[in-house]
Amino acid sequence: MRIRVVHETQYTYEHPARGLIQVLRLRPRDHDGQYVRKWRIEPSVDGRISEREDGFGNVVHWFTADEPADALTIRVVGEVDTNEMHGIVRGTIERLPDVFYLRDSDLAVANSEIQAFAKSVAAAGDAAPLAILHRLMAAISDHIDYEAGPASASTSAAQSFEARKGVCQDMAHIFIAASRFLEIPARYVSGYFHRADGVIDQEAGHGWVEALVPDLGWVGFDPANCIGTTEAHIRVAIGLDYLGAAPIRGSRMGGGTETLDVRLRVEEQAQAQQSQSQG
Repeated sequence: MRIRVVHETQYTYEHPARGLIQVLRLRPRDHDGQYVRKWRIEPSVDGRISEREDGFGNVVHWFTADEPADALTIRVVGEVDTNEMHGIVRGTIERLPDVFYLRDSDLAVANSEIQAFAKSVAAAGDAAPLAILHRLMAAISDHIDYEAGPASASTSAAQSFEARKGVCQDMAHIFIAASRFLEIPARYVSGYFHRADGVIDQEAGHGWVEALVPDLGWVGFDPANCIGTTEAHIRVAIGLDYLGAAPIRGSRMGGGTETLDVRLRVEEQAQAQQSQSQG
């Protein structure tokens, strides 16, 4: 599948903001089943962009604006070829030992309720890790009502579990917390998802999980859609939780109230060409 992504994140400030710095984890890397044909990141104001790699192996761009600005748009346009890997993740850059992904993280801590939930899932059938993970994904889908929309960077797994509702990020954090409690390494993945229902305009990027399965390696699970990852997923960045894989995190001085607007289109390239020719 060839997937085209157009992703615009617009910040508007009440007053011109000084010292604008944005840390961008917006560029996917090649691995088995994923090849980046072209990818472009375009800030709307003049500034400097430097590229580096973080401790997880993610491509990170640092953008620093040259002058104060009352608005900033980060625009991403790219195309990725994907192949069906049946959820198995291979050929990725791994900078950290597997056991690192057993660590608790701020947004993915298993409180007593999530611990009890994880124990009940583990005891409900086959004790093999892969079987447990599939049951865990189904149980989270049953327990949590999915809510479309932008995520909050401060909502923890415990808060989402208690509320019994959340966005993809929240469901991923519950999965990660429960997996780590069961001694299965797990990590957060940020990226894009091509929907099969024909909806191409989305409110935000997507988030899911990779868990380490003996004899298979890292395997992708998408609790929000209750599926293993497929060729419809574009993998961009990983972290212990959302905070380590967030597409954009930044800082500024002044500016007053900030307004955020996100526009995202994820479509198969054949559809994109057809819509362009009709337009």
